[in-house]
Amino acid sequence: MLHQVIDRRLSGKNKSIGNRERFLRRYRDQIREAVRKAVGDRSIHNIEEGTDITLPRRDVSEPVFQHAPGGTREMVHPGNQEYVRGDRIPRPQGGGGGGGSGSGASPDGQGEDDFVFRITREEFMNYFFDDLALPRLIRTQLLADIPEWKTRRAGFVSEGNPTSLHVVRSMRVALGRRIAMGGDARIELRRLEEVLRQMQQDASTSPSELAAVKAEVEELRQRLKRVPFLDPFDLRYRNRVREPMPTSKAAMFCLMDVSGSMDEARKDLAKRFFILLYLFLSRHYQQTDVIFIRHHTQAAEVSEDEFFHATESGGTVVSSALTLMNDIVRQRYMGSEWNIYGAQASDGDNWQQDSSKCRELLEDKLLPLCRYYAYVQVADEDQNLWEEYTRVRDANPHFAMQKIVTPAQIFPVFRDLFKKSTTTA
Repeated sequence: MLHQVIDRRLSGKNKSIGNRERFLRRYRDQIREAVRKAVGDRSIHNIEEGTDITLPRRDVSEPVFQHAPGGTREMVHPGNQEYVRGDRIPRPQGGGGGGGSGSGASPDGQGEDDFVFRITREEFMNYFFDDLALPRLIRTQLLADIPEWKTRRAGFVSEGNPTSLHVVRSMRVALGRRIAMGGDARIELRRLEEVLRQMQQDASTSPSELAAVKAEVEELRQRLKRVPFLDPFDLRYRNRVREPMPTSKAAMFCLMDVSGSMDEARKDLAKRFFILLYLFLSRHYQQTDVIFIRHHTQAAEVSEDEFFHATESGGTVVSSALTLMNDIVRQRYMGSEWNIYGAQASDGDNWQQDSSKCRELLEDKLLPLCRYYAYVQVADEDQNLWEEYTRVRDANPHFAMQKIVTPAQIFPVFRDLFKKSTTTA
């Protein structure tokens, strides 16, 4: 049984969803720029809220047809002291009825219209993450458990969904069937009609012979009429088949320092960065494993809730987190189908002997396995860990590092670390 579902929901102020989607597609660039400006005025805690968008008048103006003065006209200008008969009156600029800029327009023409609309939470997040992606992500192999499918056309079939009916192909098959079924009958009918015409002109033809030929002609005509114009056998439907595609499997490791040197303000900056990263991953990549690792003198893999909310203190041994990440990668994600990513947040404070060990772990073990590794320092001063990581960055193009000192720097740094690359890996 065929079921048809018609979505008649309205999206605010009696505006249909279809019209709204067309509007958002048309002004995509302007809305994206407005979203970027709005991001600077909000914190990470309310980033997922919708916002009011105001578009400049020049961006939403529509071309219109107007009645402009033209042709030959007879008019009277009371008190006219400028024109005489035969003078040509110049046409007003802009093609309108007057040269004014209208009420409410700015002198330079750059004023903003009162056209303000609100985008939803989902629309805001879509525009915010639209130009971001995991760097150097590679589609690897066919998954056996949850494959990614694409649909392609595969000719025509005689059975299918009515919405896939191909009318032209069906009529072509029906025409061929009618020609095949009635071809001999039409040839015989044309022959008998010619015989009947000659018999009617011949006066010596007997009425019985004439009646017999007429009966044969009528029988052939009835036989042709019984050939259906369109038979269910003639129907042809577009055939679409699904085939598996190479898919992207990624594992993102989030490493955060929770030692005593990380005060509440620095921990809050690190948490905000990772919250933004988690939102980005969960919205764009369904097949991405996120592994949370917290560390002080010892590292531990924790849940999402513990990672963002639990508090700890103690010394700092950054290499413990890198060692644990290396162990997890080799235990779970050593297949060639995995794209490994790392994101680390710390204040840069570490034992002097341990910082060189961190550099060795990154260069010798982790970076050869990672597509991309990002380090964020939530402190302004350069400490021993920052110096060691600078050497790693200079030797490895897929290692990036930035500083975040204030909440306002989180968004620019995040976008710089995960912006889409124009080059392929």
